[in-house]
Amino acid sequence: MVARPSFKLTVRAGADVDHAKFEDLDEAVAAMREWALKVRSEGPPKTAKLIKTFKPEDQVQARLELSTGGLFRKTVAGIDVRGDGTFMPFRGGVAREELDPTSHDTPFDLVRETLEGADR
Repeated sequence: MVARPSFKLTVRAGADVDHAKFEDLDEAVAAMREWALKVRSEGPPKTAKLIKTFKPEDQVQARLELSTGGLFRKTVAGIDVRGDGTFMPFRGGVAREELDPTSHDTPFDLVRETLEGADR
């Protein structure tokens, strides 16, 4: 019997970090979508002024990551919820690469496809 992969959803929004585990990729992506829509519905962040001024569209309001695999063969894909309300899909953990969602219905479909490809 082949073990089914499990998927871990990590949601980082401000100082809050939440985790959830799923056995099914579709359920994990659906939960990610719900979280992303919830974060976006809270409205844009305020403009931040440090050395430089960061407008809402320059900020990542929340980062949602789905990961699967072990410590050495871990695959990560997710969505950044930007302050302007857009969703930017990415793959990779430390070496993050933004993905182009234009050939997909939603950026969440691209996250699913990325993780399905890792499962093969």
